Amino acid sequence: MLFALLAIAVLVGLVTWLKLNPFIALLISSLTLGAMVVIDSGALTMAEVLKAFQTGFGNTLAGTGAIIVLGVVFGKLLAESGGAGVLAKEFIRVLGPGRIGLCIILLALCVGMTTWFAVGLLLILPIVITLAKETGRPFLLLVLPMLSFLSVMHGLMPPHPGPVIAIEALRADMGKVILWALVLGIPVAAIAGPFFARLAVKRVEVATPDFTPSVSAQQVLPTFGLTLFTVLLPVMLLLAGTVVELLHAKETLWGKVGLFVGHPVIALLTSVLFAMWAFGRRCGRTAGELLKFSEQSVAGIGMTLILVGAGGGFALVMRTAGVDKQLAELAASAGLPLLVYGWLVSAFIRVATGSATVAITVASGFIAPVMAAHPGTSPELMVISVGCGSLFLSHLNDSGFWMVKECLGLSVGQTLRTWTITETLIGLSGLGMALLAEQVLRFFS
Repeated sequence: MLFALLAIAVLVGLVTWLKLNPFIALLISSLTLGAMVVIDSGALTMAEVLKAFQTGFGNTLAGTGAIIVLGVVFGKLLAESGGAGVLAKEFIRVLGPGRIGLCIILLALCVGMTTWFAVGLLLILPIVITLAKETGRPFLLLVLPMLSFLSVMHGLMPPHPGPVIAIEALRADMGKVILWALVLGIPVAAIAGPFFARLAVKRVEVATPDFTPSVSAQQVLPTFGLTLFTVLLPVMLLLAGTVVELLHAKETLWGKVGLFVGHPVIALLTSVLFAMWAFGRRCGRTAGELLKFSEQSVAGIGMTLILVGAGGGFALVMRTAGVDKQLAELAASAGLPLLVYGWLVSAFIRVATGSATVAITVASGFIAPVMAAHPGTSPELMVISVGCGSLFLSHLNDSGFWMVKECLGLSVGQTLRTWTITETLIGLSGLGMALLAEQVLRFFS
């Protein structure tokens, strides 16, 4: 355990103080842990340590790489189509200008289900700014709910990288994770967004910034119905496999088809191909433009994919060194619920390194063998718990902190008093909701 803590301390120091590339920092931290074990007991060789890192790197990307790539291509197509603006205008028309806050929440939910947080922020922010100026409402009152719902969707909803990594490591059912992400995530986002925003506007004064939308006025836009269907298509396909399992129809013909269609890779591939028509060719985009969009989106996540693999390598080195057994014994002796335990590991790494991806990858690798030794905890709820822990307390070492600061035109102090508190509330309330859901499951089991 001491060696594990020292290795994490090395990781934190390399990333935060020396500003070293996170991949290199994870590799050095893994080798540091291995070297301490080799010197102390000789139970491993450095060659075995390096092999463990490489194996963990490859295994993690094998299970998540295709899903992450397809998910980001889907988000890019939505961004380039102007579909977010289409959804916003129709929500406002149907719900009325008096329900602007609800319109923004629905928009953040629809866009956030399949697009990355950064993409969703850039898509919706111009709409929020326009609505704030036209209605005269405080900017924070509208933008904080948007941020909270986008963050929750990014941290809990597949096909985003964090949930996909946790699902793979914890052997959870993706369809059930989607259901729990909606059932638990919406109240969590409401606490951290709309409710907290009413307090924040009284204590933090923020001017509405200027922002120019990237979609040109001449661009052909998709219809509302087609946009909404396309955005929800991957969710519906992913849920198909869950429905088959719930109905115990795996051996039937339609059940086998449902499981195939509901496989994350097939669901995302089908959705991307449909989006290329709905958001691309139907809107006048050429094949060359669609190719350019897909290449740009994949190029933009190169470092994320590398970090996903490196986090898995670090986690496997931890397990190879025997840290998982120590963690299992510690969890048993401390008497902590496993959901709390997984959340604490994820939250600690998140606060220390500033990376939600690293936090959820390492925490999932830590907690997986502990759950195997102490069965009874829902792996789907553990995904929710670890995911909420990976969102906890965003501060100055988090790239998302600086992106929110710049896009919203805030000072560092204002960002700490708004965005950081929002993320902290998401982390804490998410853990509480997961624990409550666990008790409900046990009551009805």
